[in-house]
Amino acid sequence: MRKIHVKIVALACFVQIVSAVGTCQAHAQTNKSLYAAIAPLDQYLIPDKDSEIALARSAAPKSVSDGAEVMVLGPQGYTTAVEGKNGFLCLVERSWGAATDVPEFWNPKVRSPICFNPPAARTFVPIYLMKTKLVLAGKSKTEIVQATASALDKQELRPLEPGAMCYMLSKHQYLNDGGKSWHPHLMFLVPGDAEKTWGANLAGSPVIAANDPEERATIFMVWVAKWSDGTPGPLH
Repeated sequence: MRKIHVKIVALACFVQIVSAVGTCQAHAQTNKSLYAAIAPLDQYLIPDKDSEIALARSAAPKSVSDGAEVMVLGPQGYTTAVEGKNGFLCLVERSWGAATDVPEFWNPKVRSPICFNPPAARTFVPIYLMKTKLVLAGKSKTEIVQATASALDKQELRPLEPGAMCYMLSKHQYLNDGGKSWHPHLMFLVPGDAEKTWGANLAGSPVIAANDPEERATIFMVWVAKWSDGTPGPLH
């Protein structure tokens, strides 16, 4: 567990914040037993493609998401449903965006709208898309970790570009059973273990960070005041 009780769900994606160690441990144990294996595929899919497109776009302000490429999940993986114009990419992440040691890795309720800027779309999203294909092919967590590491070692997955970031401002996100919609936030993606260089997770710092060794990146999160539709988020 991290010092401030933050559990990053990788691709940026899912965050568990709890106020006490005992609560966190109990929650993790419960979810570990609940989500011990992958659920039937249809539980991860959104039947209405237009609804998934709208949910994906809700990750960022309309000034960003209206021109973004949008991908949706189908039985064979993610496909482009809307061609983009500005280099951004929006999609709805599922639970396997998390690191494999996260208890909710197989939670079929997770819906995490996220919109990546061009550097992240080019170099971070491919990791998640690869994991998705491995999940749909029935691979185990161990096999997913090994395949991802091999692809990074062989540079079949490109190194993370400088300036990679993403928006997670959707009021309708379901990040996990504990956090649910949590807070609107921005995420910044930096190669390696870079927590200390940002002063993250220190008393009084507004920056939350977690190292993600499976994707070889540190994910920095900063809360913002409003959801993508302009309405106020929870008080900080």
